[in-house]
Amino acid sequence: MMNRIFSEITPEIIEYSELCVKNSYIEPELYKKYQVNRGLRDLDGNGVLTGLTEISEIQAYVFEEGKKIGTEGKLFYRGVDVEEMVDGFVKEKRFGFEEVVYLLLFGDQPSREELGSFTKVLGNYRSLPTSFVRDIIMKAPSSDMMNTLARSVLTLFSYDDNASDVSIPNVLRQSLELIALFPLLAVYGYQTYKHYHDDQSLFIHQPQPELSTAENILYILRPDSQYTELEARILDIALVLHAEHGGGNNSTFTTHVVSSSGTDTYSVIAASLGSLKGPKHGGANIKVVEMFADMKKTLDDWTDEKQVRQYLVDLLHKRAFDNAGLIYGMGHAIYSVSDPRANVFKGFVRSLSEEKGLHDEFELYSMVERLAPEVIGEERKIYKGVSANVDFYSGFVYSMLGLPLELFTPIFAIARIAGWSAHRLEELINAGKIIRPAYMNVSERRAYEPLDERK
Repeated sequence: MMNRIFSEITPEIIEYSELCVKNSYIEPELYKKYQVNRGLRDLDGNGVLTGLTEISEIQAYVFEEGKKIGTEGKLFYRGVDVEEMVDGFVKEKRFGFEEVVYLLLFGDQPSREELGSFTKVLGNYRSLPTSFVRDIIMKAPSSDMMNTLARSVLTLFSYDDNASDVSIPNVLRQSLELIALFPLLAVYGYQTYKHYHDDQSLFIHQPQPELSTAENILYILRPDSQYTELEARILDIALVLHAEHGGGNNSTFTTHVVSSSGTDTYSVIAASLGSLKGPKHGGANIKVVEMFADMKKTLDDWTDEKQVRQYLVDLLHKRAFDNAGLIYGMGHAIYSVSDPRANVFKGFVRSLSEEKGLHDEFELYSMVERLAPEVIGEERKIYKGVSANVDFYSGFVYSMLGLPLELFTPIFAIARIAGWSAHRLEELINAGKIIRPAYMNVSERRAYEPLDERK
């Protein structure tokens, strides 16, 4: 038997890949000619209508005399303004993520008694099957926590006696279990990887049923289980802001599409995790943190506005950081004037930076937030305004909380499982006839064209 390295790219594979590229290329003009949208945006950057949802609503513009005018961004969960909700959580000094989960799933804000009962239900579900950590999470640990999370979710299918039942009560039960278990699956996966690959001590702390989701994340992650009230409340707000963002984002759209096939909950959520993992979606805040680290390393004086501005210009011209031509954390597919989630984050980022002694870093972020729209406006022709998005500050927040980079995107998933679950239930409740995607090969399309248009 020939010796083979599992991950090796052999010369044969290179040759075959060249064949793939050669024979799978489609002329870009054909997408425009046949009005084929790439992803969930049209050629003008507008969202493509693919379904209906009442889970959340995004407002980013108004129409005046037939023209689309950008406005301050607003985000509503089941009709409730998210910024107003967060303001209420802060003023009343209560954790909000569990309340948001209730609102997204059931459509109403809970009373104090209803919220108390609901948090007990989540607390009861926050326990993995016997030996799951040892037999599943500790076997073949991965350096990618999103893959670890997806593998754990798929494996939970085997522990569920009614795994394939897509009735609403059963799917709701599965959803509540996954919402409760995601923090454990992510953090235990990380602890295991650091133990086996980096020789760090292994800590498997049991969650505390009386603690909120945000508190439990910090409790089971840190060796001494200690955290400050400000840390827990800011992480809770991060979970609230990431819990849902409409049906048109990539991972939630995936939830709808895969649910429409009639498959089980575990397969649907694993698919959504795969979508969220991408750097153009859930992995964006990692890029922001890495970009700022490169900026601080590259510049002689990162408090000098002139040097920072030039660095941003170099980013756009593919001369800095990863040479991708992007200023990460700036701009959004929908928002133009402002991202309401970034607005909420900014105030708390200032407070946390003061507590952590990172005022200078906060000032750098503020400077880039101010300069980047100017630089982009000067260097690029864009169809709408540019502002900081939620990823711009979330990575900085996670860094100040001492969360490892490997958990940045899983934290997003811990929050977004609430929205995915609500959308899956909505899809199943309103399921109609499944229509196959309208794919047509180019030769078939040309057969429908008038003869004088064929070439």
